[in-house]
Amino acid sequence: MNVTLAPNACPPTCHDCRLRRTGAFTPLKPELLNFIEGFREDTAAVQAGTAVVRENQTNARLFTVYSGWAFRYKTLSDGRRQILNFLLPGDLVGLQQEFGEVSTHGIEALTDCSLCVFPSDSLWAVFREHPRLGYDITWLSAHEEGHVDDNLLTTGRRNATERVAMLLMHLYRRLERIGLVEDGSVAFPLNQQHIADALGLSLVHTNKTLRRLSALGLHELKNGRLRLLNTRALARIAEYYDTPPRLMPLL
Repeated sequence: MNVTLAPNACPPTCHDCRLRRTGAFTPLKPELLNFIEGFREDTAAVQAGTAVVRENQTNARLFTVYSGWAFRYKTLSDGRRQILNFLLPGDLVGLQQEFGEVSTHGIEALTDCSLCVFPSDSLWAVFREHPRLGYDITWLSAHEEGHVDDNLLTTGRRNATERVAMLLMHLYRRLERIGLVEDGSVAFPLNQQHIADALGLSLVHTNKTLRRLSALGLHELKNGRLRLLNTRALARIAEYYDTPPRLMPLL
């Protein structure tokens, strides 16, 4: 019996992974792919708005986002939320709580997501049996720390216009490198509240800033898609510097 998978569902084997065919990720030998496939314990389909990991959750598992968008966040007691970063296909999720007793942040699916699920207590086996993959995981952790540094600089020192310009450039380039640009635009499911919560701005200030950049002819947000109309000017405002993309590990 032939089974037809949904276009964005995780494939049954790592050898059929669409992400590995984008050219954005480090190629692996068949034996390493077989190990990852054996290490993966499940796949999961998560609906938009669903909690993938709850704040203060224990025994959260490790995930790779195969398709869709999610975000990491922390909240204060009065409900104010800070979005820490947005998670896109290929991102490894869960290292932050892997080494702690509880998850200090939550993860929510922004769109419908497909996730590859890995056990929460088996990373040592990866480092012991396949040091190359252990190094890749360490690299991903350091890379994530770099994103955190950039986000701190943005919220701490950039003004509203620079913050929004930086977010638009950063997300567009991330989507571009994994082949998700179609006809010069990318899917952009963020609403203005998501942007405000990520950049530490009020909703009113976020709205005004987006309209100002649009009026300058720098970007277009229409029907849930983002098109950059003047990347050079937008990058100059954000002080965003393109560097040659390097291949990234994919677990």
